[in-house]
Amino acid sequence: MSTKKKVNVAKGRRYTQAEKADILAYVDQVNAEKGRGGQSAASKKFKISPLTISSWIRSGVGGASGASGASGLTVSASAASVSGPIGKKLAKLQALHDQIMRAERDLSKMKAQFTALKSSL
Repeated sequence: MSTKKKVNVAKGRRYTQAEKADILAYVDQVNAEKGRGGQSAASKKFKISPLTISSWIRSGVGGASGASGASGLTVSASAASVSGPIGKKLAKLQALHDQIMRAERDLSKMKAQFTALKSSL
């Protein structure tokens, strides 16, 4: 009888920056449409752990989230480090996009509260 041990070598899939950005953009899209549930929907659609998606959001992977808020706009590191007027315009564009995304998220939450309150009348 052989006494070989089964070795479970679990290697996680590695995602490119573009794949991560696409997945996080999907999360943002679902959140914008429904107000919440983007992580769960992306987890089911792309067969990825919600914890993985959550860590990408927290770390700002793929140009989304982090200090800039959850945005689908991706600015590459080389584009963000461009000096001069183009770099400043890109930074301002990113900041405006992030501000718009936060406002849309807040608006969708207010609409949901409004609808719930209205239906209770």
